[in-house]
Amino acid sequence: MASIFRFKQFEVDQSDCAMKINTDGVLLASLLEVEPVDRVLDVGTGTGVIALMLAQRLVDSRVEAVEIDPLAAAMADRNFRNSIFQERLELHATSFQQMDVQGHYDLIVSNPPFYTDSLHNPDERKKLARHTDLDFFAELLDFAALRLSDRGKLVLIVPTALAETLTKISAERGLYCSSEVQISSFEGESAIRKIVTFERLRVELLAQRTFVIYAAKGIYSEAYRNALAPYFLAF
Repeated sequence: MASIFRFKQFEVDQSDCAMKINTDGVLLASLLEVEPVDRVLDVGTGTGVIALMLAQRLVDSRVEAVEIDPLAAAMADRNFRNSIFQERLELHATSFQQMDVQGHYDLIVSNPPFYTDSLHNPDERKKLARHTDLDFFAELLDFAALRLSDRGKLVLIVPTALAETLTKISAERGLYCSSEVQISSFEGESAIRKIVTFERLRVELLAQRTFVIYAAKGIYSEAYRNALAPYFLAF
């Protein structure tokens, strides 16, 4: 697998990152609904791809990213410095729990580790990147409740069952699910992921939409191609 992934406006070197660019990450960055904001944080940035995609989308925003894995953090930082968005990007090489945060964020996003209650991966760095438990999400929700601006949003991509759990425990922290995108591989199949948005305002009606990745085996749907067209060279 090539270590350099080339997008239309930037490149991502992923050679030192345990978790490579994946469908979840690029869908989160391309499908989340957000108005122009001042300050963004990508939690667990990995290669930095979500932060870079958001820097492309949000042309007036300052985009920060935090990554606990030292090698991945160094790689993301190099990807940031090699991009045309470098002046608006900043990397924090630590955990979000240990960040020295000043002020508030208008948008916090994450493609988080989600293998809760599952066997740990024997590769230590992949285990760090992909295995967690609900304590992680409770701490992330606590962080968002403290650090989001009044109209700020927390947007996550997670498996469907986990999304339902997070919707319940977020309310205990004064954050409410306002919208969700149900993502399935093929038309008519059950959703395998949800992009869920949490904010302080409790909504009367949850905004819901569906998104299908493939039109047929090995063939991306028109919706997928349209969503990634601003970023992928192939589209």
